[in-house]
Amino acid sequence: MHKIYSLMFAGVGGQGSLLVADITSLAAVQAGYDVKQTEVHGVSQRGGSVETHVRFGEKVHSPLVTPGQADVVLGLEKLEALRFAHFANLESGYILVNDYEIIPASVPGAENLYPHEVVDYLRDKGYKVITLPASEIARDLGDGRMANVVMLGAMSNILPIPHEIWDKTLRMRIPTRYLNPNLQAFAKGRNLLAVQQPVL
Repeated sequence: MHKIYSLMFAGVGGQGSLLVADITSLAAVQAGYDVKQTEVHGVSQRGGSVETHVRFGEKVHSPLVTPGQADVVLGLEKLEALRFAHFANLESGYILVNDYEIIPASVPGAENLYPHEVVDYLRDKGYKVITLPASEIARDLGDGRMANVVMLGAMSNILPIPHEIWDKTLRMRIPTRYLNPNLQAFAKGRNLLAVQQPVL
């Protein structure tokens, strides 16, 4: 299998985009792929924009995803999905968007400036956009911070990594006291996207 899979994880500091990128990288290694991952870009400790690149395949020479190359752009927040949408492959890539908005409290008039119609805009541009109520699902499970793992579960349907490896990797990476709720969050996301069945 010579295809190189290119993934972009985008969110706001504190949403856990690095965690799900790490889990994805570990799962790909467990599945026998060569994997490259970038460090975090952005000001995560200040709630700024954070992006992480992950690439895996038979042999990967660079961790950087170039614009128009990503098989998946995973946006943990709508504005961040828009910010990094141009990395998605217009023909074959997917943009997975958490249906969630973070309005910057420090920006005057931010509510009016925020691009609420992100999804329609991206679809009009020809992108394959899938919106998921990840934050709502995570809150229903008891902790809205697990939205990232809900999104990861959804994305797991798209990638050529067996479910048992995802399960094993989650058990390796998530601390024991948080494991069961995160396994539930992953399963909810996986079941949510399984209905739509996109496959790379």
